[in-house]
Amino acid sequence: MKDLLTPHATNETNVLHTVVLGLPDSLGAAPSLDEAYDATSYHSLKCGVYPQEKDIKVEMTALLEILQRYNVEVLRPRLIQDYNQIFARDVAFTIDDRLFVANMIEDRMREVEAFSPIFDRIDPNHLVKMPQDIHAEGGDVMLYNDYLFIGTCQDGEFDLYKTARTNRAGIDFFTRQFPNKKIVPLPLKKHDTDPYRSILHLDCTFQPVGEGKAVVYPAGFAREEDFRLIEEIFGKENLFAVTQEEAMHLSTNLFSLAPDVIISEERFTRLNHHLVNEWGMTVETVPYYEISKEGGLLRCSTCPIVRA
Repeated sequence: MKDLLTPHATNETNVLHTVVLGLPDSLGAAPSLDEAYDATSYHSLKCGVYPQEKDIKVEMTALLEILQRYNVEVLRPRLIQDYNQIFARDVAFTIDDRLFVANMIEDRMREVEAFSPIFDRIDPNHLVKMPQDIHAEGGDVMLYNDYLFIGTCQDGEFDLYKTARTNRAGIDFFTRQFPNKKIVPLPLKKHDTDPYRSILHLDCTFQPVGEGKAVVYPAGFAREEDFRLIEEIFGKENLFAVTQEEAMHLSTNLFSLAPDVIISEERFTRLNHHLVNEWGMTVETVPYYEISKEGGLLRCSTCPIVRA
């Protein structure tokens, strides 16, 4: 039996040592429009461009090869036949020295069961199952040292939208769990069928990168003052703002291997040029365009367990 792991992650960018990567195998049939639980998937289904398993395998294999090249320990969930297990981030997420297990929406509950081999590797004193009435998914939880940014919805919206995944009880829960952190709730725009009017998770509109910098889609926040707060914390000169079209393709959904190394989608040419030439970062590019049609990208499909 392998040694138990103690989770550790205080931000999005420290050197990655251990990560859970989702699975591209046996995804099952494409959902119907009624079964789609995010606006991007709904749009892809309606337009007849929903991704095929063979293309998803190619893309996730490219990501796996980069992780292995950087000597990252890669854990995988247990395979469930005919079940989508691409997006590992929402099942569980690390904050400081604890791995939190999310209360998934009903359509995705079996993904939690499939994480049992990972949970078996975690020191039980550092594994937290969130109480039943408390909802938060990993895509909404963004680490920035003393700050904990949490994507949520506006008051009264949680029960109205499938795309609302983190409730007020979730905000209160993490405020109690981390009394020494600055908890920053960030209500996001929500819509179940129009991806131009909906932000599924916080990492679809904002993510810190490098050291003291961030990529952001300003119009994704429900309140303009929340974007102004991001500007105040990071400084305008340290933000890269993506356009609506870039946000639609999830340009904020990157994944850091180290403060100066980041994985990005190969089509994000404007962003990637800025990361390399303006911020001096190494950018490892992968094809991930097909996966983006299901409403998630690189951060969504990875769940860091240990960052140095």
